[in-house]
Amino acid sequence: MTLLFNLLIFPGLLFTGFAGGLLSWFDRKLSARLQWRRGPVWFQPFADLAKLMGKETILPAEGSRPLFLFAPVAGLAAVLVASWIIWLSLLRPEMGFVGDLIAVFYLLSVPALALIVGGSASANPLASLGAGREIKLLLAYELPLLLSLLVPVVQAGSLRLGGILAHQSAAGSIAGSWSGLLALAAAVLCQQAKLGLPPFDIAEAETEISSGPLIEYSGPPLALFKFTKMLMLPVMPLFLVTVFWNGIGSSLGGHLAAVAKVLALVTAAVLIKNTNPRLRIDQAVKFFWGPVTILAASALLLALFGL
Repeated sequence: MTLLFNLLIFPGLLFTGFAGGLLSWFDRKLSARLQWRRGPVWFQPFADLAKLMGKETILPAEGSRPLFLFAPVAGLAAVLVASWIIWLSLLRPEMGFVGDLIAVFYLLSVPALALIVGGSASANPLASLGAGREIKLLLAYELPLLLSLLVPVVQAGSLRLGGILAHQSAAGSIAGSWSGLLALAAAVLCQQAKLGLPPFDIAEAETEISSGPLIEYSGPPLALFKFTKMLMLPVMPLFLVTVFWNGIGSSLGGHLAAVAKVLALVTAAVLIKNTNPRLRIDQAVKFFWGPVTILAASALLLALFGL
């Protein structure tokens, strides 16, 4: 019963889903205010999902229907498992396992892979084009993100999230060092692409390729993709707060500070989203393999020298 409660209620599906819906509303509301619009009501993301769940699912005539339907389920499941591992390390560090940092890193890559598989399985030319862009983008930002995550590993001497949190509890946050600050900056830029937000929304690009990999999706499968993206809004910033910024602490003040940190990272993502035009895929790859990788590699080098 405890396992089911953790997976389905807290910190699993319902809690993470509700947090994701609120952050999705925060994203849309802040974007609206920046554009001098009023913005939606707080429950609009939930209403949008409910409406999609009631729509008809139309399957493509060609392509692989099993893969087409499996892709959104796989992406959603991966984010939920990653969320559960992160929360487990925050609430009960002794329950973590060796290499859980690596597990979360790979699990958070599955939604992008699901988008690639789903788009390719639809046999739509625009979906295939979007899937190809997503592959290039994934290869571009995963390298600097991995280098950034090696900084807390070097400083804490552990691949366990619990070990990194214990190190920060004793020695201060990773982001409080020069190497940690640079690594966090690189990770925030990678977060923008992982969340699929402008200027890195190249794979979907509604005005160019009509949502790319999602063009053939409708009804509940599309709702699952939207829900997965919604879940990534709290999970990815919480992951960065865990490895770079002291986690959530054990007191009420620590919990409130963690909420503020997550909101700060989401706010940064929304500001970047609303102040930068969409890049071309070649520009994005050059950006991540150039300045961002150099920034992350410099942070790792500083960490190896104890800075």
